[in-house]
Amino acid sequence: MAVLKSPWRYVGAVVRGLVVGARWWRKWVAVRDYRTAAEESEKLADKFTEIRELTLFRWKVTGAVTAVVALVVAVTDLVYGADPLWIAGVVASVALAILGRRKDGSPGRKPALAGPRTLTWTMDPQVLVDAYRDAKLIGKDESLRLVERAHRIGDGWAIVVDLPATRKAADVVKNRDALASALAVDEVQLIVERVRGNGGHAGRVSMWVADEDPYSSPPLRTPLLGVPKWDAWRPVPFGRDARDRRIDLPLVWTSLLVGAIPRQGKTFAARLAASGLILDPWVRLYVADFKAGKDWDAAGQVAHRFMAGDESEHVLALIDWLVELVAEVQGRFRRMRDLDDLTCPESKVTPEMSRDGELNMPITGIFVDEVQVPLEDRTPVVVQGKKVTAGEYVGELLTWLAKKGPAAGIVLVLATQRPDSKTIPSGLRAVLGSRFALRVMDWRDSNIVLGEQMNTRGFDSSRLLPSHKGVGILRPDGDTAAGADVLAMMVRTYYMPNEDWHAICQQGRAVREAAGTLSGHAAGQDTAPTLDHAAVARAIGAGNDGKAPEPAEPIELPEPLASVVAYLGDDLDEDGRDFVPTSELVSALEVEPTAFGRRMGDFGCRSERDRVAGKDGRTRQVRGYFTADIRAALEAIGSGAIDPDGLDGDDP
Repeated sequence: MAVLKSPWRYVGAVVRGLVVGARWWRKWVAVRDYRTAAEESEKLADKFTEIRELTLFRWKVTGAVTAVVALVVAVTDLVYGADPLWIAGVVASVALAILGRRKDGSPGRKPALAGPRTLTWTMDPQVLVDAYRDAKLIGKDESLRLVERAHRIGDGWAIVVDLPATRKAADVVKNRDALASALAVDEVQLIVERVRGNGGHAGRVSMWVADEDPYSSPPLRTPLLGVPKWDAWRPVPFGRDARDRRIDLPLVWTSLLVGAIPRQGKTFAARLAASGLILDPWVRLYVADFKAGKDWDAAGQVAHRFMAGDESEHVLALIDWLVELVAEVQGRFRRMRDLDDLTCPESKVTPEMSRDGELNMPITGIFVDEVQVPLEDRTPVVVQGKKVTAGEYVGELLTWLAKKGPAAGIVLVLATQRPDSKTIPSGLRAVLGSRFALRVMDWRDSNIVLGEQMNTRGFDSSRLLPSHKGVGILRPDGDTAAGADVLAMMVRTYYMPNEDWHAICQQGRAVREAAGTLSGHAAGQDTAPTLDHAAVARAIGAGNDGKAPEPAEPIELPEPLASVVAYLGDDLDEDGRDFVPTSELVSALEVEPTAFGRRMGDFGCRSERDRVAGKDGRTRQVRGYFTADIRAALEAIGSGAIDPDGLDGDDP
């Protein structure tokens, strides 16, 4: 059958060769290259006369060549007969067949990938250059240098290019959406990374483009299902990236923050992280579910301490847990100092130490779901005679554990559906190692989870599609399959429905019973935490002579200062913003500008001029308030130096 088809294939190749030749001649006679260069340099009007003359000249050349060929054919036929003409015809047909053969990447032939522009750069590198120019990533007169040709990796195409001198790969990553538009693909199909290490530099870009939406297929079940046990020191299987590479999440010696709006897979992601620790019989677990649902109830079978609720009593119980853990961490460091260098080479827990029952230093995982509930709790307590809210105290304890705990074997995992600056203190965010952001409302919330300025580096979880459940941006603190130098990546978490979650928790209980490590709540021993408030006070620098926190009367701030404080949140911290424009406050608080300024002046906050950067990047001078003055007003009211009731002035 193939033999019978061969003549027709040959004829088809010859015809395609004629078409390709005709197209080339048409471009040549129309001076297409000269015209394109003139258009790109915006000098078409100046060069029109020259282009016209060159076009006429090439038509004359075409006519002359045609006449010469006709004359040669006639003379040859007259002198030698038809045999030389048949030989020449066969040679010409072979040349046309070679020119017109079907080959992916050749112009005018059957493409390997369909679409008007979709992935045509794999067939013609010039299309990729044009896409970079259209996206304004390189200039009109600049080009790209091919480092690795387009090749298949998984269900997509990969290529590595070098940008022109002074052009940065970071700008390409930042403007990924524009490049995706120029390539006619959805941005979720495009992965752009800077090549780091010995084989890379600041201008080398690695691209991978999926054939289709990599997250449109059903998610995969967690590979931990059916595993008899797991080693907590190994990274936990977390999900797969767009290239279908398995992404494992390191947990020991770090911490994790998971943030998302409701119903995007936040609890599922936190439970995936917990599943690896649950299957290790030597891990001790603390689980606090402030959603007050039953998502975490199965973990009660293995947890040393467990609670589910969202009342103030649950927040105070969490404080007791954290106080116990701070004292535990301090005790571990003291015991490490007494160990020999062979057992404890550094001031860190080792795998052998964590499994030594006599040392009593197991890996301890702390999981707090809906952490915004305890952090926002306004129940007043007294610490060292200072009136603070329970939420503020929880923030201080969590921050200390995130700083000092990892070296002592503490793994802190926090999940929240309200990732904003007023909920998660900046000091706590700064010390959380790994971050996972599912879909959030805007780029500010995305930066709260992933870190400052991450949206300018091309990572903004607010742009994730609502239909992509479980898809988020992972910023790991450790090596992954994507490489140790990758800043962040898009990951789709494994699917773990409730029946799988229950099965893993049951298996975790079984391995603990076999190892004799079942304790606390799971063993039916709900004893009160061992509290050492004096040690905790010394540890976090908020000593209160060893006394437990006591309820206190909250301080009421007068308006509009109370609204300003509520609006700024953590931006009032010393490491937050230095200056806030008046226009921003007036717009956010919806107050009358004159009355607002007069009232703020009563508290010692005077409107000053300062330079700020606008959205267009230009710096302009505006009026506003320095946050240092606002903090000073708060201290003055707290100390009684300013009596808000004795101030004159109308509320705005």
